[in-house]
Amino acid sequence: MFSSKPGTVVRITRDLPTYQELTVSVGGVEAKAIAYPQLTGAARVGDRVWLNTTAVDLNLGTGGYHFVQGIEGRQERVYTPPGHIMKLRYTPWQVAVAVVEEEGSVLHERIKGFTSLMGTPVVVGTLHSMIAPAVLAFHAISPGRRVVYIMTDGAALPLSLSNLVRQLKAHGLLAQTITAGHAFGGDLETVNVYSGLVAAKTVAAADLIIIAMGPGIVGTGTKYGFSGIEQAYILEAVAKLGGYPIAIPRISFADPRPRHWGLSHHGQTVLGELTTTPVALGLPRWDEDKRRVLARQFRESGVSKHYLYEVEIPAVEALMAAYDLQVKTMGRSVREDPAFFEAAAGAGVLAAVYLSDGVQTLPLWRGSEEDNEDR
Repeated sequence: MFSSKPGTVVRITRDLPTYQELTVSVGGVEAKAIAYPQLTGAARVGDRVWLNTTAVDLNLGTGGYHFVQGIEGRQERVYTPPGHIMKLRYTPWQVAVAVVEEEGSVLHERIKGFTSLMGTPVVVGTLHSMIAPAVLAFHAISPGRRVVYIMTDGAALPLSLSNLVRQLKAHGLLAQTITAGHAFGGDLETVNVYSGLVAAKTVAAADLIIIAMGPGIVGTGTKYGFSGIEQAYILEAVAKLGGYPIAIPRISFADPRPRHWGLSHHGQTVLGELTTTPVALGLPRWDEDKRRVLARQFRESGVSKHYLYEVEIPAVEALMAAYDLQVKTMGRSVREDPAFFEAAAGAGVLAAVYLSDGVQTLPLWRGSEEDNEDR
């Protein structure tokens, strides 16, 4: 069940064709709300709206926003669906989209003609915030390349929620976006991640593909109960389709939770246990203490079975400042949690080196000297 309350639109603070931020009055108290015109129609000042207030009532990490479910008194909308595939299927908000795979699509034959990713590097992350440092670092090493972002349905479903993606596209850092599964709103729509990869190669002509969920991640403090577990089967999909899979490990030395210290327990489960195909990781040259912690975690969790390369990353904080990107992970900025952002940048650097020189030019990441002696 969800909590639903009536409200009135007081102000429209951000008004885009696919995304609106509103100030609404709920029981005489002003609150923030988000509307997706693709689902409800565009809201106007004075509209009486119904709001899903569940996440705010539970004090969850939605940024304190309610979500518009419907607008009272709005006349029936005449809507010509662009395609025949439904996303958010069998819910009151199911929406018809034109996926690239469907018969009748001008892209259908191109999708059918796919044979392989032909070694295209694919960077796979687990949190939305990872895409910024990975993309920035990639362009810093290999400018002018086409980067295509595939957003999964592991977290937020509307792509328009992501201000980060809007900024990256505005700066020319993302060439196209693809929404897979029940995620919607990308430049291209696909039924699943596999066909999303096919579209990125055959339609979007990607030099680099980056895949991660939208804003938000579900975690339960249990071994398998988190939405970032999708990283395992996406990396396997990349390998099966002939791509070069690069994983972004979730690493932090600022997170106060012991299970997320160093390589997160999420990363240990996904990369150590569930990803059986060897994939590549680009790891920055961290100090000896960090290397020692990570070397032990990699060895004990099984992550050391993957191809671990040491890379020289650009100054991530300076890169993000140059594009005025205010990105946070779990409320922490790049200054507060540098290792998290540096690990993502390492993946971007690795992809750039792979395209230009090949990974054989990179040294293997060996961990600490003490760990090497233990081996």
